[in-house]
Amino acid sequence: MKNFMDKNFLLQTETAQELYHNHAAKMPIIDYHCHLNPQMVADDYRFKSLTEIWLGGDHYKWRAMRSNGVDECFCTGKETSDWEKFEKWAETVPYTFRNPLYHWTHLELKTAFGIDKVLNPKTAREIYDECNEKLSSQEYSARGMMRRYHVETVCTTDDPIDSLEYHIRTRESGFEIKMLPTWRPDKVMAVEVPSDFRTYIEKLSEISEITISDYNDMILALRKRHDYFAEQGCKLSDHGIEEFYAEDYTEGEIKTIFNKIYGGSELTKEEVLKFKSAMLVVLGEMDWEKGWTQQFHYGAIRNNNSRMFKQLGPDTGFDSIGEFATAKAMSKFLDRLNSKGKLTKTILYNLNPCANEVIATMIGNFQDGSIPGKIQFGSGWWFLDQKDGMERQLNALSLLGLLSRFVGMLTDSRSFLSYPRHEYFRRTLCNLLGCDVENGEIPLSEMERVCQMVEDISYFNAKNFFHF
Repeated sequence: MKNFMDKNFLLQTETAQELYHNHAAKMPIIDYHCHLNPQMVADDYRFKSLTEIWLGGDHYKWRAMRSNGVDECFCTGKETSDWEKFEKWAETVPYTFRNPLYHWTHLELKTAFGIDKVLNPKTAREIYDECNEKLSSQEYSARGMMRRYHVETVCTTDDPIDSLEYHIRTRESGFEIKMLPTWRPDKVMAVEVPSDFRTYIEKLSEISEITISDYNDMILALRKRHDYFAEQGCKLSDHGIEEFYAEDYTEGEIKTIFNKIYGGSELTKEEVLKFKSAMLVVLGEMDWEKGWTQQFHYGAIRNNNSRMFKQLGPDTGFDSIGEFATAKAMSKFLDRLNSKGKLTKTILYNLNPCANEVIATMIGNFQDGSIPGKIQFGSGWWFLDQKDGMERQLNALSLLGLLSRFVGMLTDSRSFLSYPRHEYFRRTLCNLLGCDVENGEIPLSEMERVCQMVEDISYFNAKNFFHF
């Protein structure tokens, strides 16, 4: 019987252990997609308590607590203390066996705070006090956490109207870790509510200093902001979409649709789909012009609980995996750009695991020999960034593409304690490859190549792909 989460956690063979300890573990972290608060990095924020850094904004934990019968006041309530919230989380942890939260919790305690104790109601106060004491030191500030995990580069998620002032301030401060913005233009495609769209376009007009009265003006303003993001080091875009959009449309139709929605009239479903389809192409062409990588996270049904959405807003733990028949639309969208010679580097992330093989085969349709792994099957995302989800993604990519060219893991997190997800992924990767070697499926004579493959997926592929 193995000890809980010892140094060979998830590593079932000697070869897996060799691959992880001597190759994967030493690689720096490139976190090319996250939701960290840039101001916290600029200010080198000091966390007030373990609850703030660990439970604040963590909808994974909130979902588990709610499922365990914990009242909402201990998840998001302002009337309860940090200790009371943490105490309820500690009571929930023993009920999370086989949920990835159990492993993440103890991996984070161990790697960030050097705590090997199991978290439960008996140990809660001791762990809470020890962590709070450490968080009071400069070593455990926002930047200190990034240094602790050997982070080299992070890419935040930023709206086109964001000033990027905190990215600039962080860079000018001399902080050795790169924090780069990522262009996330979702709101310019959110045309379902006319008043919200108009408000957003007015903000875009103000920050771009371009008067927007028609569709062409809006595109001009977006291009100006796109240029500004590039000046600040941006190399990626990201789109959070339910599904891919690839309706047929004319430029005249899109201009008319813009005038209609900007004037305050609701669009028909067909008009919504046409506008989204056009915007995906225009934004994709902008990315191609600058050599950026475009990312697409698709397949979530968001804000399912309308009562809680009204109370708490988005990103509070009420989203789920969706079912969308989107393969044809995805193919048509990618082909539209490709047929113009304007398909840039692309990463596709599916939330529903039933699409793993769809994505793994789709990316092969648009590889063109210009860049290794130009079209990528993104790592297990959101509900899939756990051992089973990672293995299924890795296996699908291995069977139907080139795992060797994979750009690897990311946190997709708002937390400065989420970097152990890279370790979790690297251990899972090394275990799969180590088992293949020991099962005779990869020759021992190719171990040098296997070792390089692990280092590439852990670090070098991303560094070279994004030109960080």
